[in-house]
Amino acid sequence: MVKVKTFGSQLKVFHVKEELDALDKQVNDFIKENKVDKVISVSDTTTASVEGGTIGVIRVIAYE
Repeated sequence: MVKVKTFGSQLKVFHVKEELDALDKQVNDFIKENKVDKVISVSDTTTASVEGGTIGVIRVIAYE
């Protein structure tokens, strides 16, 4: 059965690299802790402020 999990992270100016690394770690830890055998898809999208600046990222994984 295919399952979907969503992760999110705020992005702050001058800290994006560290925040994306933390998001990667969070996703990898989830995969390891839940013994995911097969990742079907990974998708990232950004969220924006009213002014149009990128303020966050949402990562969705589909897995079995």
